[in-house]
Amino acid sequence: MSAILRRIAPADNPVLADIIRGVFREFGVDRPGTVYTDPTTDALYTLFDIPGAVLWVAEYDGQIRGCCGIYPTDQLPEGCAELVKFYLHRESRGLGIGRQLMEQSIASAREMGYTQLYIESLPEYNHAVRMYERAGFRMLDAPLGNSGHFGCDIWMSMEL
Repeated sequence: MSAILRRIAPADNPVLADIIRGVFREFGVDRPGTVYTDPTTDALYTLFDIPGAVLWVAEYDGQIRGCCGIYPTDQLPEGCAELVKFYLHRESRGLGIGRQLMEQSIASAREMGYTQLYIESLPEYNHAVRMYERAGFRMLDAPLGNSGHFGCDIWMSMEL
């Protein structure tokens, strides 16, 4: 059974913020310079309510289980967007929900006319990094754009 994917609603903000911060605590990366301390984590609906952005929410067994989206991060190259806010509740991993969210987000980026996707991550998320590589992302030597997340030290991109 697959998850139900839908666009974020205002009422999703607190649940998603809890999931996201829970993942950071779980992997021991709850530190400054990451989404963990980013104030927009508590206001995702507003953050994604702009042209060129979308945040997909996954529901499974009647509960919100995670999210993933596309965002036109400041100072990215022309035609490039960032794959962002890709987090799953620990009980929802291994069910294909992450793959479903990532594929929907990549399809949305193509539909919005983007030609490249960028992502930032951390070594502690090695399972996710391997998934990005399988999807076609390749490692970069330096960050692109200005996400404001100086704590990330893995940077990747893929052509669409």
